[in-house]
Amino acid sequence: MKTLVVGLGSIGSRHIKNIKDIDANMRISIWRQNSKETELGELESSVDNVFLCQEDAQKWEPDVTFVTNPATMHRETALIFAKQDSHLFIEKPLSVDSDGLDELAVECKSRNLVAMIGYVLRFSPPIKLIKDIIEQGRIGRVLSIRTSVGQNLLNWRSGKRYQDTVSARKDLGGGVLLELSHELDYVRWFAGEVKEVSALTGKVSNLEVDVEDIADICLRFESGALGNIHLDMVDHAANRSCRVVGTKGTVIWHSDDDNSVSLYSEETGGWTEMYKTSVTDGNEKFRAELRHFFECIADSKMPLISIEDGRRVVEIVSAAK
Repeated sequence: MKTLVVGLGSIGSRHIKNIKDIDANMRISIWRQNSKETELGELESSVDNVFLCQEDAQKWEPDVTFVTNPATMHRETALIFAKQDSHLFIEKPLSVDSDGLDELAVECKSRNLVAMIGYVLRFSPPIKLIKDIIEQGRIGRVLSIRTSVGQNLLNWRSGKRYQDTVSARKDLGGGVLLELSHELDYVRWFAGEVKEVSALTGKVSNLEVDVEDIADICLRFESGALGNIHLDMVDHAANRSCRVVGTKGTVIWHSDDDNSVSLYSEETGGWTEMYKTSVTDGNEKFRAELRHFFECIADSKMPLISIEDGRRVVEIVSAAK
């Protein structure tokens, strides 16, 4: 099987290493759209070709394409290779707006392509556990969800000026609403479709960016449940948490120090620790994500995060903006 990786930022490099871990025989090529650099350093032995133009990348006829370039280019890039019958792994977010997504969805469906969006938190053990707890009815009907994530942009990517990264630039699809949209994806996974959106967003820090660095979003789900989501790229004390309240109990996740999930039951009137670890392999969820993607291709089945899921997140972001 031939896999093309479009873009070679931190996530593209991670995917190449993980693909090789999963299948050492996979043939991998890279299309560098915004760079003429062909030196790959530690990736050299994992990559067969480096293409510097679209024509050469298309001539290689990849079976699978990983779209890991800036979000403003996702839709166009994915469509190019969908029309060549290439299965697609599209890094989050699917796009910066909804324009053209119908065409991409139709193209993938008509060609029976597997197209998956890279919302990797769905493969994180705590998030998967909370989903199972909700589906098992252990907290009853979901009434509210409160999530928060914060990490200062200065600490996101070592060895690179933050001002030059996708996260900092509007023209590349940056800002917390798109860059930290994992939370928007998984709350919808937990509570269903969103009916109403309101938000306060802004660039409030001293970071040299032209995008919003804080967003507070309120959601009303079609079920009637309410959600509150805080996203920021200014907090020096990195944190991530989620609290889901139901008619029969509450489940919470904290990832600040020990990665833990606890369940409160109305019936027992107390807390039960469901999951806890202080030693986390941060890469395992990415490997699990790719194993699922390649299994979907092998078995011709729908991936966990579809184009429609990605589109719903884009719609929430657009409404918040």
